[in-house]
Amino acid sequence: MATIKAQDIVSGREGKVFKTLNGVVKEMAYIKKIDAKIEKTKSEIKVLGSRATHSKATGWKGTGSMTIYYMTSEFRELMLDYVKSGKDVYFDIQVINEDPASAAGKQTVVLKNCNIDSVIIGQLDIDKDVLDEELSFTFDDIEVLNKFSEV
Repeated sequence: MATIKAQDIVSGREGKVFKTLNGVVKEMAYIKKIDAKIEKTKSEIKVLGSRATHSKATGWKGTGSMTIYYMTSEFRELMLDYVKSGKDVYFDIQVINEDPASAAGKQTVVLKNCNIDSVIIGQLDIDKDVLDEELSFTFDDIEVLNKFSEV
């Protein structure tokens, strides 16, 4: 039976995130957490002679969320631009997992054409020592630049 070594499990604290907007690449050092997933869209298919409802993949949807420290106005500015002009903004997010202690190596994934769903426009909270906010987004393409090594 194969087992993994504990030191090869990738730490969630090791990595970087970059945003590319209008050709400008900027590290998103204020990120606390980011998750992105792809979900298949499926149609239900009924088949003669079968009581089961079958499924056929017909597409996919990319969604994600990021929790960030409440210390940048850039997403509020993007949303304000949309509110005032109707011009929506799309950008790429590059997520790099690279734990130097792990033999798994490095994985780099680019989420393309990301679009923010909503932002907190203003925030105060006397019960919080540190302000943060969660942003949900969609994306419609992906690229894997580096893959983890088989350990």
